[in-house]
Amino acid sequence: MTSRSADEHVAALLQEAAETHHGVYRITDGVDADWASWYASWLLELSELPDLLGARPVQSHLVHALVQLDRDYVASGTDEPWPRFYARGLRERFGPA
Repeated sequence: MTSRSADEHVAALLQEAAETHHGVYRITDGVDADWASWYASWLLELSELPDLLGARPVQSHLVHALVQLDRDYVASGTDEPWPRFYARGLRERFGPA
């Protein structure tokens, strides 16, 4: 799998996580101050992310990476869709060297 197609697959998982999270937190319209912990748990336990990365990240490391990617994304001012931005960042942090 090329890095581009792997990024697209990870981006699709992130989008699925976002949709699932919004459904779970529908009563608050998706608002969840601890969203990164929820995403990390879902991505590690209920998705193919560890297989796509070639390793299973420690959950706390994934939470930290998601929070940092969120900050970096906001600071970048990019118009790139957030799932692609995050996917690239996760593969850079946790993918094979």
